[in-house]
Amino acid sequence: MKKTILTLSITAFMAGSMLTSYGQEPDRKSEKARENLKDAKQEVVVAKQDLKEAQKDSASEYQKFKIDENKKITANNKSIADFKVRIAKEKKENRAQYEKNLAKLEHKNTDLKKRLDDFKDNGKDTWASFKREFNHDMDALGKSLQNFTI
Repeated sequence: MKKTILTLSITAFMAGSMLTSYGQEPDRKSEKARENLKDAKQEVVVAKQDLKEAQKDSASEYQKFKIDENKKITANNKSIADFKVRIAKEKKENRAQYEKNLAKLEHKNTDLKKRLDDFKDNGKDTWASFKREFNHDMDALGKSLQNFTI
C-alpha cells in the first residue's frame, strides 16, 4: 500500500514537473506525461500483484506455524498430565510445591495456546515479532518442563 502511494506520488510529481517545464513543445510534454502515467499504472498493477502474493504467502506460513505450535502445545499438555500422575504418588510435604509449580507451567501453556489462536496478522513486522516472541516463550516453557523433576 505504501509502495503504491509512493509510486503514484512520484509519478504525479514527475508529470507535473514535465508539464510545467519550459523550452519543450506542448505535444512533447503531453506525450511524455502520458508515457509516464502509463508506466506508473503498470507499476501499480505489478505492486498490487506482489502485495497479493505476499499476503497469500504470509497466511500459509502462519497456518503452518500454527499447526506446528499446536502439536508442541499438545505435547506439553501430555507431559503435564504425566507429571500430575507422578505427583499423586509423592509424599504430602513435597506434593503441594510440585502441584504449585506444575500449575504455573500449565497456565503458561494455556496462555501460549490462547496467544496463538488470537493472533491477527497485521503485517510482516508484527508477524516476525510475534513469531520470535512466541518461539522464545515456547522454548522457555519446554525447558521448564524438561527441568521439572520429581
